[in-house]
Amino acid sequence: MTIPLPVFRLLLVLAALLLAGTPSRAQNIVVMVNGDPITDFDIEQRSKLDQLTTQKVPARQDVINELIDDRVKMKEGKKYGVDPGISDINQSYEGMAQRMRISPDQLTKSLEVKGVRPETLKGRMKAEMVWTSLVRGRFKEKLMVGEKDVADKVREGGNEKLQIEGTEYKMQPIVLIVPRGSSPAFLETRHKEAEQYRSRVGSCEEANSLFRSTPNATIRDAVTKTTAELPEALRKVLDDTPIGHLTAPETTKAGIEMVVLCSRKPTVIDTPKKREIREKMYSEKYEKTQKAYLEELRKAAMIEYRNR
Repeated sequence: MTIPLPVFRLLLVLAALLLAGTPSRAQNIVVMVNGDPITDFDIEQRSKLDQLTTQKVPARQDVINELIDDRVKMKEGKKYGVDPGISDINQSYEGMAQRMRISPDQLTKSLEVKGVRPETLKGRMKAEMVWTSLVRGRFKEKLMVGEKDVADKVREGGNEKLQIEGTEYKMQPIVLIVPRGSSPAFLETRHKEAEQYRSRVGSCEEANSLFRSTPNATIRDAVTKTTAELPEALRKVLDDTPIGHLTAPETTKAGIEMVVLCSRKPTVIDTPKKREIREKMYSEKYEKTQKAYLEELRKAAMIEYRNR
């Protein structure tokens, strides 16, 4: 069947409108960074995200500079093979939601209410993941903080004590998997199973033997943490748990979680002041190093403004 010419032209116009999807202004290219475009839509989205996170309206040029930095960081990441996968980014996104005590879906909805696409936040996350990996990987030795330098800084503040007595805990996390959307009855059944396992386990060896062969359960590799690395509530739980036994089951996003305590012994740890000073010295080194690195990359980048 032959389509009349006027109808054919109308179909072409409709197709073009459908393909455009968003207003033409939103797709205007403002800057080209090493051949990668930054559009009005990109700027609008980042502006909304920045306003949401800082509670301040950002200057347009500041937003453009952020996006240029992101493009430069991503290109440098590709040069060195640093390219986080979708699962890594989703995990980071879920981690942010967890810290906010909401679900990833709730985070997505809260962004969309403010006119921010979740991809905008994930894009910023990816750029920062790439950049952190690059800086720490390429300048590892330069970022090292010497123990003598830390000790000298501590003493400058009038503090002579560098270490205190603490406790070292060796443990293995255990998860009884509960699929998302499971009924309260199923969750209660898993809790009862967890309590039964607690009565059967008397050592880390028994826990490994049991959970490595138990369906829908997993036991993770052993981790060692000191008093300084654990929150007070967890330290108390571990101090009250007999060696080789399981902690009380807790419901988490992954399912029913417990910890088998393999060992608990006295140790010597850095004082809170020494840890604080070491972290501050590292942060200062990191900030200075990453700033110089980024300036160097921006100077070498091809940045072409189209519509200012």
